[in-house]
Amino acid sequence: MLSKLEIIVPLIMVGLIVLPLVKVFSGKVDLKSARKRLYIHISLFFALVLFVFIWQISGTSLFAAETEETVSEGFAGSIAQGLGFLGAALTTGLGSIGAGIAVAAAAPAAIGAFSENEKNFGKSLIFVALGEGVAIYGLLISILIINKL
Repeated sequence: MLSKLEIIVPLIMVGLIVLPLVKVFSGKVDLKSARKRLYIHISLFFALVLFVFIWQISGTSLFAAETEETVSEGFAGSIAQGLGFLGAALTTGLGSIGAGIAVAAAAPAAIGAFSENEKNFGKSLIFVALGEGVAIYGLLISILIINKL
């Protein structure tokens, strides 16, 4: 079972990644500030990916709640492992469906904006790419779930 720390730390990390874009989506910033916030968002995302990668390679546990005995107690092939794989599959599948819906709504609007004014290409491409970010986040969470199994 997940401890409170194992639930709170990922939520804080995701919140820190999303936080720079809150004002951008509400439309309260100018172009220069929006670019700065987007760069901060991207750098925080890659820093988190690098942190998780190094943490997984090192093999150390930040939470240290479970020992080697609890991991090897016959967890393989249990209903908990099956539900974990089912949760990972649902995370990837539903994240991809959500990304498809987002891209289906943003891409035609981006094409329309580009056809009216050619300077809107960069702005509209960003919104289409943000829709794809949902699928990447779903895949990342499913990888974290499978690593936990």
